[in-house]
Amino acid sequence: MLALPCLIQGGMGVSVSNWRLARTVSLLGQLGVISGTAMDTVMVRRLQDGDPGGLVRRALAAFPFQQWVKPVLERYFCPEGRGDRPYLRVPMPTGLGDTASQMLHALGSYVEVFLAKEGHHGLVGMNLLTKLQLPTLGALYGAMLAKVDYVLMGAGIPREIPEALDRLAAGETASLKLDVTGWTGAEAARLRFNPQEIAGQAQTIKRPSFLPIIASNSLATLLARKVTGSIQGFVIEGPTAGGHNAPPRGTPVFDERGQPVYGERDVVDLEQIKALGLPFWLAGGAGSPEALQEALDRGAAGVQVGTLFAYSQESGFEPGLKRRILEQAARGEVKVFTDPRASPTGFPFKVAEVAGTLSQLEVYQGRTRVCDLGYLREPYQVKEGKIGFR
Repeated sequence: MLALPCLIQGGMGVSVSNWRLARTVSLLGQLGVISGTAMDTVMVRRLQDGDPGGLVRRALAAFPFQQWVKPVLERYFCPEGRGDRPYLRVPMPTGLGDTASQMLHALGSYVEVFLAKEGHHGLVGMNLLTKLQLPTLGALYGAMLAKVDYVLMGAGIPREIPEALDRLAAGETASLKLDVTGWTGAEAARLRFNPQEIAGQAQTIKRPSFLPIIASNSLATLLARKVTGSIQGFVIEGPTAGGHNAPPRGTPVFDERGQPVYGERDVVDLEQIKALGLPFWLAGGAGSPEALQEALDRGAAGVQVGTLFAYSQESGFEPGLKRRILEQAARGEVKVFTDPRASPTGFPFKVAEVAGTLSQLEVYQGRTRVCDLGYLREPYQVKEGKIGFR
């Protein structure tokens, strides 16, 4: 068994923490993490752009159940690129019995993990947002087929994920509760994924370690002691962490800029965490050798770092935007705002203020917002026992 990493490269955005970044970190002996968000869309857009270098097709050629690969290539691969044509979209996810849609999620995460792990034996993880429920089971299965080593999940309470990982690893049907507005059914609505529909028979596969991303002692205790299945540690994110943050506990209070105010109730007691007997990594302002040493001195296995990696050469951020922000940082001019409304997940989100981007109110208000991908559509009860999306 490989030793625990002292550094976890955070999962960020849609292909910000892409396979190239995760692979580079993994080759250096630490835990490289791909973002598992919207990997179906990422995959089919790469195919429609001509799949430069044949990377996606090479990964798909290694997928163990080729009957699912052929129709994807026939529909989405454009050998000369799509030109001026708009991208063909994947079907909006529902998670409700649509095996073909679930397979796109599985294939997308498989491709990303495969490329991150190709040609070496280092550790690779996948980050998912708990809030994005519909693609989760398919994305997990695809990553597991590619032998992902870790799964990390925040932006919600992933209490059913450990059991789902156990069942998928055993070749059994896994399910997750689906949050449905107005649901009146006697039993909770559930998403289901049956590996035997994909493989044709029950097959056991590697079960990855699971690290929930938490911001409170109560959630750590719940996940360590009161869930079916097991977790293998925690990532503890403070409010200074980039990306999504847990909202402050208690009645919301905002400062003069409109940012949520965090207090003593939002500080995690590490002594209580240590008493749970599981390794943990600290995140939020941890991107320095001094922060790593402090975390180790406090009993952590290491740190998770996101922002520094987001601006690395290997990340998927648009190069021009990376360059502008790094130039601002060199001049000491970068301003970061914790926006309680920026993310459609409903969680506070760190925003760098950059001219001409959605960080500016006038740009944001001038952009027409269209739900054309559907990852965060709200399930609601249309009539008894029936679910719609809006």
